[in-house]
Amino acid sequence: MHHKNYNLNREIFEQLSSMTDDGFIVVDRAGNVIHINEKYCNFLGTTEEEALGKSILNIIPNSMMLDVMEKKYCEECVIQTYILGKEAEKGAIVSRSYVEDENGNVIAGVAQVKFRIQTLDVAQKLMKNYVELKYYREEYVKNNKLNLSFKTMVGDSDSFMKVKKIGIKASKTNFPVFLSGSTGTGKEVLAKAIHLNSDRKNHPMVSINCGAVPENLLESELFGYEEGAFTGAKKGGKKGKFLIASGGTLFLDEIGDMPLGMQVKLLRVLQENEIDPVGSIHSIPINVRIIAATKKNIEKMVELGEFREDLYYRLNVIKIELPNLNERKSDILKLADYFLNKLNVEYKTVKGFSKEVKECLESFKWPGNIRELDNVIKSAYAISDDLMIKLIDLPPKLSFYNREKQIENRSGNLVTLVNEYEKNIILNVLNSSKNCKEASEKLGIHRSALYKKIKKYEIQ
Repeated sequence: MHHKNYNLNREIFEQLSSMTDDGFIVVDRAGNVIHINEKYCNFLGTTEEEALGKSILNIIPNSMMLDVMEKKYCEECVIQTYILGKEAEKGAIVSRSYVEDENGNVIAGVAQVKFRIQTLDVAQKLMKNYVELKYYREEYVKNNKLNLSFKTMVGDSDSFMKVKKIGIKASKTNFPVFLSGSTGTGKEVLAKAIHLNSDRKNHPMVSINCGAVPENLLESELFGYEEGAFTGAKKGGKKGKFLIASGGTLFLDEIGDMPLGMQVKLLRVLQENEIDPVGSIHSIPINVRIIAATKKNIEKMVELGEFREDLYYRLNVIKIELPNLNERKSDILKLADYFLNKLNVEYKTVKGFSKEVKECLESFKWPGNIRELDNVIKSAYAISDDLMIKLIDLPPKLSFYNREKQIENRSGNLVTLVNEYEKNIILNVLNSSKNCKEASEKLGIHRSALYKKIKKYEIQ
């Protein structure tokens, strides 16, 4: 009776597969073809007699069917490229699944192949893939345009050369990297250099700021979600950053701001090397290199119970601490010249720095580090009317700081030093005010008194 049912089911399956324009194939647990319809044979350039009983890899060398059965996952409407001969390639839309018996043992694998785009679901799948490919292309173009590598990173101070040396060594491995440093020290630039110097450079580097995404959305951003996982979920679901970065690098910026609940889920992903999209019943294997970064004192957070110790040790395999800009004084003018040269090339100019400006830039403490320096150069470039950027073109805080330093370094009687200090304060307030009325209000003196001091100090 069992044999009769088997034959009946086979005849029904064969009749159904012959009535559709889709291709069908069934393989046993070893990957040998036990059924293939005529449409699929014609597409592959083979016959049923040639295919049956042989490994699926004989007719589809890059088939994923064995992997589907081994890891027990399903794929719906994925784009499959078929390598037929040395140069010929074809593409189709494929859905794959494994088949279990009543005891939960995998006994077969099945695939349906669409040669015609006949449904809205398939069209949406193609659009989703197009969006992802567009993202990869834009990231590739952006990274190549920036040409971020260790060779192009500016600076040769001892502290920065140490960072570059560790970064180059880290890029030759797949170990997680943990970057620590104040805001603006170049953590993401270093992360991109590590990625582009690694074997993963031909795959995307995807970045996410863990502190900028609301806690209730962070899980779906990282792991993705299935269709209908929650109210407002997109039709067809959405891939998370882990899958978008597949084969490449995931940069977790501001990891210190990640909520404790998400830290637990991230730890599991790093331990198991697989993710569970929101609303999915199947885990998906991942192949991603993690680079994490924070400006916070993560060791202190671990002591206070604000960051999981086990997750920290998972992420902190190779640690690189980026120095503040005032710890690499010899690099300041090199960076300033680099930023100015970029502007000169972009706007076809030949501007430079005056001697006083160079001295000011070199002596300033730069609490905002490299990012602040970059912004100051852009501001001075935009304001400057001449080919030489002068002190007056710098933001008030820098010119005021420069005058204070000059006073500190000068000797003289008390009256002279006090007068110079007062002049500096007035100049700073005037530079940041629309007119003398506003300046006098900020200084807390009458406008006529301000005019007298302007005359006294010969302020233009």
